[in-house]
Amino acid sequence: MESRVYNFSAGPAVLPLPVLERARDELLCLPGVGASVLEISHRSPAFDTIINQAEANLRKLFDISDDYAVLFLQGGSRLQFSMVPMNLMTAEKSSADYIVTGSWGKKAAEQAKKVGEVRTAYSAADSNFDHVPSQEKLDLNPSSAYVHYCCNETIQGVQFKTEPETPAGVPLVC
Repeated sequence: MESRVYNFSAGPAVLPLPVLERARDELLCLPGVGASVLEISHRSPAFDTIINQAEANLRKLFDISDDYAVLFLQGGSRLQFSMVPMNLMTAEKSSADYIVTGSWGKKAAEQAKKVGEVRTAYSAADSNFDHVPSQEKLDLNPSSAYVHYCCNETIQGVQFKTEPETPAGVPLVC
């Protein structure tokens, strides 16, 4: 085997070799199934076992009660950035405030514009996203459907130390 490199990036990261070896082996053939998870139906009993165990593990790890659903969705940041306005903007509240402090906040605002009006409550673009704003710098609309911010802009390396305060009744989305 080639010498392994350890990746400590903000996204993908190091996995222990035994985990990778098990994934490799089970990717070729799931024990007791005779086929790869990529080759079986998502409606099969074998896949049900996998997804049910994954949900049970998540519920235990994050203490998720039964009054919440666990959704397994494909897609990355853009799907998440689209789902927020699709679920929180309404006909009565069709505008949201975005605090844009880096690449992820900018991408989130771009996705939200496809659903409704986006107000930029603050942008650090002029300083090449080198800081987060103080509360006093935020131009928040008390009629917004929500206020969105990215707490940790991994590309620019800026991070909120405290959550921004929103007007009464306006949800904060991170």
